[in-house]
Amino acid sequence: MWKLKVADGGNNDPYIFSTNNFIGRQVWEFVPDYGTREEQAEVEAARENFWENRHLIKCNSDLLWRIQFLREKNFKQTIPQVKVGDGEEITYETAKTAMRRGAHLFSALQASDGHWPAEIAGPLYFLPPLVMCLYITGHLDTVFPAEYRREILRYLYCHQNEDGGWGFHIEGHSTMISTTLNYICMRILGEGPDGGRDNACARGRKWIHDRGGVTSIPSWGKTWLSIFGLFDWSGSNPMPPKFWLFPSFLPIHPGNMLCYCRMVYMPMSYLYGRRFVGPITPLVLELREELFLQPYNEINWKKVRHLCAKEDLYYPHPLIQDLMWDTLYIFTEPLLTGWPFNKLRQKALEVTMKHIHYEDENSRYITIGCVEKSLCMLACWVENPNGDYFKKHLARIPDYLWVGEDGIKMQSFGSQEWDTAFALQALLACNLTNEIGPTLKKGHEYVRESQVKDNPSSDFKSMFRHISKGSWTFADQDHGWQVSDCTAEGLKCCLLFSLMPSEIVGAKMEPGRLYDSVNILLSLQSKNGGLAAWEPEQLQNGWRCSTLVNFSQTLLLSMKYVECTAAAIQALVLFKKLYPGHRKKEIQNCITNAVRFIEDKQMPDGSWYGSWGICFTYGTWFALGGLAAAGKTNKNCLAIRRGVEFLLKSQRDDGGWGESYASCPNEKYIPLEGNRSNLVQTAWALMGLLHSGQAERDPTPLHKAAKLLINSQMEDGDFPQQEITGSFMKNCMLHYATYRNTFPLWALAEYMKNCISLSSVGEKLK
Repeated sequence: MWKLKVADGGNNDPYIFSTNNFIGRQVWEFVPDYGTREEQAEVEAARENFWENRHLIKCNSDLLWRIQFLREKNFKQTIPQVKVGDGEEITYETAKTAMRRGAHLFSALQASDGHWPAEIAGPLYFLPPLVMCLYITGHLDTVFPAEYRREILRYLYCHQNEDGGWGFHIEGHSTMISTTLNYICMRILGEGPDGGRDNACARGRKWIHDRGGVTSIPSWGKTWLSIFGLFDWSGSNPMPPKFWLFPSFLPIHPGNMLCYCRMVYMPMSYLYGRRFVGPITPLVLELREELFLQPYNEINWKKVRHLCAKEDLYYPHPLIQDLMWDTLYIFTEPLLTGWPFNKLRQKALEVTMKHIHYEDENSRYITIGCVEKSLCMLACWVENPNGDYFKKHLARIPDYLWVGEDGIKMQSFGSQEWDTAFALQALLACNLTNEIGPTLKKGHEYVRESQVKDNPSSDFKSMFRHISKGSWTFADQDHGWQVSDCTAEGLKCCLLFSLMPSEIVGAKMEPGRLYDSVNILLSLQSKNGGLAAWEPEQLQNGWRCSTLVNFSQTLLLSMKYVECTAAAIQALVLFKKLYPGHRKKEIQNCITNAVRFIEDKQMPDGSWYGSWGICFTYGTWFALGGLAAAGKTNKNCLAIRRGVEFLLKSQRDDGGWGESYASCPNEKYIPLEGNRSNLVQTAWALMGLLHSGQAERDPTPLHKAAKLLINSQMEDGDFPQQEITGSFMKNCMLHYATYRNTFPLWALAEYMKNCISLSSVGEKLK
């Protein structure tokens, strides 16, 4: 059986290192003799249940680690289940019982180091490049022995669409990039051209052929196929590493890109500059015959550079960008690859590798994310196959792998600190310190120990990095990348815990470290009042006309986000109350400008676009919370009144809310099909209405939402897994597996405090 290991240091592996003794690290290991026959049967039943229902619920319930943790802690739900019947009112005891049941289960799911483990996956183009990289470097069998291969294949089979293709994410329509990469992945892992469960390979290949073959794969796919020997580099648009030699003040310098795009461009430009191609094995030759409709050696590569399958074309390239690429391709590249300018290329490659090594070291070889991980690892191998840089990359592969009942998948990079900050705020809202005190203390210690203590090494500004001291990352401290909303949520947790007895929740965080967090938030505010996620606004006009990929319009842009801004308001308002003398004027100006930004970003229908969750429901919850924290109310703020109107209009007949992921790329509210409700989104909407003071006006919509949450709770205190609820870059959907616990629990706690105590329903809170 598979076993999740927490805070594991890699058995004294000399190629792995940590800044905080691996706190928050979560890795899976296959242990042949682990678990009883009954436990193994439970896991197999979960796998088969997912397979049978894979086209109904695409998100797995993340059961394997839950089964393990609940068994290790011998958890049994002892609080009786409650339901609210038709025509019944919600009593204080009913609401509290449901809340306690959820809180006790959630506490049992806490890891030994204080965080809440969970899957964060969903995109189906994450894993295949890692498999391709390991195949090229000759490390596939070492990193992925038989049990790993079996579970990777399980994941691919489970998430193949009924039409034979694979989507950009698990709930998405089939795309050329995901179908091609997953087909190659199956073949690498040993499936024949007609192999795979439910005829997976043949169905996938038919999907590709029916759409003209892989020549219409989008740009990132062309790059990986070129690396693998399935595409000629002349069929890809240029990614010259020489841009790194330009003065940084020029608009087209890569340092002016958003960090995510910059981190992808670095290794891609290196591999492009080297025109690297992996070994042409018999498998590669077979794939050349299987994936194209015409003989490989007859393809006119120059004509396919701009091709992109309509299924993948979310954001077409503007004409000016195609003209720029054509200029580079036809004139600039031939000139620069010849003497004497080819010496510049060698210098550019050296500078590019310098940046890669810097980023690798400062993220402990985790890198900023999974797309970058495979590319940087391969670049290090190309530079030196036997070097320590590559070996350090190998040691951090387990940080990205997650095992569920649907198999092994590659995560974006982990959401340990993000999930834990929300989990703690939900549990604190329950006001059950006398029942879950040890859970709160351990969680508080985890948050304190996970704060980033230092800025990036050496002259980090010359490496286009921002300050990070005092921040929290999305994953763990070793990841190293500051994020504004993660910092705000971490700061909120520490401030809330500082109001509680230290003998119960542990020592308070030192004021200086809180000041560092505030400094991070202030530094990330833009001129329009909004907060960026990772680094200050720095994008110049030279990149605004470009989109390096066809699936995201925002990958280049340093955006300002409603959620990041609202979270910062909440944290800074609480900080200002507890530390009124620290940077008082700056903090107040930040809050004032942030409020203006949120009001300005409101949509015509009263909602706010959410960039990190689906979508307008998520953004509106954050926006209303931020405005309320700043002192805005339904009476004095038109934006709140309009936001409330949006939520009330979109409430379902069953009392819930349900929004489709299609809202994100289409940038308009789209409900779930069949008027279904989603419990996580229902919790967001319920808390948004509570922020606005809806309980004082008309609590009826709140009672209906709470009733749905209570009646949906399962026998053990869990809530059912439903549709995907996370998003990234508008069309990259993410499955946050703990959301189904965190937010219904949090919403019920807030409902009890703010609604039952103010209404005539049930007992009054004392």
